[in-house]
Amino acid sequence: MKEFPNLFSPIKIGSLELSNRFVVPPMATNLANRDGTVSQALIDYWVARAKGGWGLLTVEFTAIDPLGRVGFGHPCLWSDKFVDGMTELTGAVHEHGAKIAVQLGHAGRQTNPQIIGIPEAQPVSASPIPCPAAGVMPRELSTQEAYEIIEKFGDAAVRARDAGFDAIMIHGAHGYLIAQFMSAYSNKRVDEFGGSFHNRMRFALGVIGNIRQKIGRQFPLTFRMSGEERVPGGRTMEESRVVARLVEEAGVDAIDVSVGVASSDRYIIAPPAVPPGFLLPVSEEIKKAVSVPVIAVGRINHPLLAEDAIRAGKADLIAWGRPSYADPEMPLKIAAGNLDDICPCIACSQGCLRTFPYPGKPLPEFGVTCLLNPFCGREGELQIKPAVRDKKVVIVGGGPAGLEAAWVAAARGHRVTLYEKNSVLGGQFRIAAIPPFKQDIAGAIAYYIHMCQKHGVAFKMGAEATAGQIIADEPDVVVIATGGEPLVPDIRGISGSRVTTAWDILEGKKQAGDKVLIAGGGMMGCEVADFLGERHREVTLIEMQSEIALDVPVSAKYFLMQRLLEYCVQIEPSTSVLEFLDDGAVVDKDGQRARLEGFDTIVLALGTRSVNGLKEPLEGKVAELCVIGDALEPRKAIEAIEEGARVALKI
Repeated sequence: MKEFPNLFSPIKIGSLELSNRFVVPPMATNLANRDGTVSQALIDYWVARAKGGWGLLTVEFTAIDPLGRVGFGHPCLWSDKFVDGMTELTGAVHEHGAKIAVQLGHAGRQTNPQIIGIPEAQPVSASPIPCPAAGVMPRELSTQEAYEIIEKFGDAAVRARDAGFDAIMIHGAHGYLIAQFMSAYSNKRVDEFGGSFHNRMRFALGVIGNIRQKIGRQFPLTFRMSGEERVPGGRTMEESRVVARLVEEAGVDAIDVSVGVASSDRYIIAPPAVPPGFLLPVSEEIKKAVSVPVIAVGRINHPLLAEDAIRAGKADLIAWGRPSYADPEMPLKIAAGNLDDICPCIACSQGCLRTFPYPGKPLPEFGVTCLLNPFCGREGELQIKPAVRDKKVVIVGGGPAGLEAAWVAAARGHRVTLYEKNSVLGGQFRIAAIPPFKQDIAGAIAYYIHMCQKHGVAFKMGAEATAGQIIADEPDVVVIATGGEPLVPDIRGISGSRVTTAWDILEGKKQAGDKVLIAGGGMMGCEVADFLGERHREVTLIEMQSEIALDVPVSAKYFLMQRLLEYCVQIEPSTSVLEFLDDGAVVDKDGQRARLEGFDTIVLALGTRSVNGLKEPLEGKVAELCVIGDALEPRKAIEAIEEGARVALKI
């Protein structure tokens, strides 16, 4: 704690005193019941963070009107029927001494009839202009309807207060209804709610005033805003400074500064290509404009960065979004000086963004989780408890699935030995950390190794385990986590001298020539193209699907495609390899046969196949045998890591 005097200093938001500067911001968990009532899973999620030492917890977007929903799994407060569940939630959090706020919002045009749950429903907005991301034509609210929604915000605030929340946040950010009224990007009205800047602010200020009228001046009230909207015609910093001053004068006690709208959501949930702390200059400008505390957010992923932000006057509190998914106990670990114990956020967005209702895709049926923390969103279901009987456990394979299984099993009291044939741990994760902007994955491997060492896992490195050796160890449990290897299909010419794999290129085992053909346009092929493009190679990327990077998260794909364009990577979709040549390939492109020639190197990025030579010789020879991760079936790391955790909890 001595390293972080500012992070652990108390602060007041209005009448509410917080013990430190750590904030869990409102983020979509999708854990509420489908009807918007509070579920046990949502309570379990927040209790885990209440135990973690956070200064303030903030429940996600809570709709104040049926037309304002943003997802089936989000809580609601437009009726008294929701109060009992919210009361149970706040009570459970307060049992652990934590403070909790709720974010009240209305989606406006950033929703659709499927999410609203009424097939004939039409979203509403300041103006009848569809959101480019949602793609549904909204109905323009009448002047009277706008005032009615203002009243609904105030009524929901009363319910929140009565349910035991310690503070209320008004959602004026990210292009939702209040932001739609404030911004000339989405507000083209000519009545008292549109036209001039003063009129565009009338709705937001009306919401604040109505809430203040109904809950009093002393109840803590905060306002979330996008400092920059980052869309053509959207609000910029110059106007946002004035917005901040006006909402402060209207009666808010703190301002939470985010960024973006739905069409620029790549900055709301920033991928690794966006640098850590990228929004601190924005919060710093807002802080100069107001006297109330300012909450900063935006890939602030290390306590030293957060401490410096407060010390330098760029913010008063720090909101840790995805890092709070990854490790709900982060503040306690920092306070104890156990920084290596913190499960890091690698900004992959694979677990947290799976709750996002993308246009044109089915609504998500599951709650939030985290690639590195499979316990996230399942806090009531998955818990590390002492084993009934300690067992001798052998784990073969030091990739993410094996490492997760190893440390969790050891934490439960089992005697764990992990075999890894290479001299370094990490498996495919180690290779995945090599392409541009993927370096945070290396931190994840370091975390796993530390947790294994902390809990006493014994490592046997640099020698491939044999079935005979394992049987001789007389283990109670064997977990096979031997991962996979590059898929090399039976295609004529594939064994040519110029053919290599993406893994070998990334690991430096093979050097690419000046002109490179990459077969496979999934995440691996695209990241190798990015890697080689940065090194001034002339790259052609072929993919049998009609689009590349289909398995890359949307926000990360935006920046990846920009870089591939910058590097002049030639992309050939709907193209299948028929035969490899000495310097290229014969392909089928949209039903037409063609030759791609003149390449110095041909890189295979065609997927992974399982490596599982131990299962058959060990079956029936050991007491308990489990196969996890790519050794069972090639799939994503998030699935492999969850399997590792579940196996470790079961044995």
